[in-house]
Amino acid sequence: MDIPSSVPSWVRAEPARLLGFAASAAHPAGGFAWLDDTGHPVLDRPVETWITCRMTHVFALASLQGVPGAVKQVAHGVAGLTGLLRDPGHGGWFAAASPDGPADGEKRAYEHAFVVLAAASAVAAGAEGADALLADALDVFERRFWEPGHGRVADVWDRGWTRLEDYRGANANMHTVEALLAVNDVTGDPVWAARALSIVEHLVHGEARAHGWRLPEHYDAQWHVRLEFNRDEPAHPFRPFGVTIGHLLEWSRLAVHLKRALGSGAPEWLVPDAEALFATAVRDGWAVDGHPGFVYTTDFDGVPVVRNRLHWVVAEAIAAAWTLHQETGDPAYLARFEEWCQHAEACFVDRERGSWHHELDPENRPAATVWAGKPDVYHAYQATLLPVLPPAVSFAGVLSLDRGAVAEGS
Repeated sequence: MDIPSSVPSWVRAEPARLLGFAASAAHPAGGFAWLDDTGHPVLDRPVETWITCRMTHVFALASLQGVPGAVKQVAHGVAGLTGLLRDPGHGGWFAAASPDGPADGEKRAYEHAFVVLAAASAVAAGAEGADALLADALDVFERRFWEPGHGRVADVWDRGWTRLEDYRGANANMHTVEALLAVNDVTGDPVWAARALSIVEHLVHGEARAHGWRLPEHYDAQWHVRLEFNRDEPAHPFRPFGVTIGHLLEWSRLAVHLKRALGSGAPEWLVPDAEALFATAVRDGWAVDGHPGFVYTTDFDGVPVVRNRLHWVVAEAIAAAWTLHQETGDPAYLARFEEWCQHAEACFVDRERGSWHHELDPENRPAATVWAGKPDVYHAYQATLLPVLPPAVSFAGVLSLDRGAVAEGS
């Protein structure tokens, strides 16, 4: 495929470099291990489902591109998700497990969304056992997490599916949208895009718009907003207090992907809402303290709360800017894309030890208050792969189409 000249050369080469960093991520017990700063697996940590799913997804995308060795890595991920990490007694997936059993037996929508994503990508890559994994994951999604009355997903169950936490979160729903768009591409069934639209309509067109595009992350079981949730734990890696800047950017990109999935049936507000989320993230989060970079969180007045910079936020900024440029043709988005690519290369890309620094302090020096190590390559890989792809609904879907086109022309 033709790669636009506006994509920097280092971005074009980065997916392969990131795959090299992650080459040793397979855990001997099954699934994929948390990686340290040098790319070595941390084998004394339990195997975490979200890490395994993200890496299975990444290797599936690599397999679709014909990367040598990726097929074997996808098979390892599928085996971990059908073995070590799956609960044989109650169904669904543990949050984390070890050879001795579940290290965290909770059943969380966040992890289960990533199981769906990994399975869908593995199906697109033709991995053995992936179809059964996807069917299992969608069955659990339907029976345990999807709440038809709300049109969104619940969040956390106990292991036996007897107690459901009195909490609903935007984060798990956002990754559910991502997963359902991949399923839409893989299966061709429009019900999945309709489910994604239900989520986006409430959280983006409803809650984010009602709060000046500063999307609240936390809700109770009836979807009443909990603005003060985790005020005493503002740097929580999954449920931080306030507005998560990177999620505004991620929702922005996903809204455009959803518009493409829905085609002529897409509501007119999807792209304007995506642009409003993007503009708010830039205004509130970018270079607000005299140093380039995105803060992690702000309060609901746009005042920074956690000023450290996380790599996934700039990765999502790069991806959102490119996606909006593709969709609208507005050169302002291309300028932001180029600016943030330069920032990522200057501050986050670690040429010495590999991958990207996962966290920087407010002056862009390496830090580790939210994350330790470089657990996976998912965000950076997607951000640097997206600009070399045609306009997409999902990564797996567009790569499947590209592979089919290559096969037909060969």
